[in-house]
Amino acid sequence: MQEKERKKRNSSAAKDICYIAMFVAVMTVCSWISVFVGSIPITFQTLGVCLTAGMLGTKRGVIAIGSYIALGLCGAPVFAGFTGGFAKLAMPTGGYIIGFVLTALLCGFASDFVGENFGKRKSAFFGVMCLFGVMACYAVGMVWFMLYVNSHGTASLWAAFVSCVLPYFPFDFIKIGVAVLLVRKLKKYLR
Repeated sequence: MQEKERKKRNSSAAKDICYIAMFVAVMTVCSWISVFVGSIPITFQTLGVCLTAGMLGTKRGVIAIGSYIALGLCGAPVFAGFTGGFAKLAMPTGGYIIGFVLTALLCGFASDFVGENFGKRKSAFFGVMCLFGVMACYAVGMVWFMLYVNSHGTASLWAAFVSCVLPYFPFDFIKIGVAVLLVRKLKKYLR
């Protein structure tokens, strides 16, 4: 009986590792996809974070996003623009990378709370929590941006909002909607 339970735990751990690795890859591909709207690059990173946490839940989702960040900080070109390394954090947008963990926490919590059966209300709850998660990422990113810019000049909260949030929010709102639809349709297959 003990041997059977050990094998079951090992099988479950192996499955978790595979899912985490798969979503690190999904997150990487989402980071590499950039669409330029004028001079502003729009990536699919927020879609990747919401999708990862939505499909994997809090624990595995945060581990996947943390692994993605660690991989990037080690120098693997997994961040936007095929970049990696600690220098990426020293840039004005480095705070968003750290903010992904908060997004994963909130989206993962909502996913765990909702379970596998997404109805309209549960989908709306998941979407709202993803929105709060993206806002938390924005908050960390804006503070990071202000610290960076203020060390080289001055930036007000309004200037940070206009530079770091306003151009991206409509696209992130759409990406959250796509993440909700994908998680709603696919989560039941990830057991």
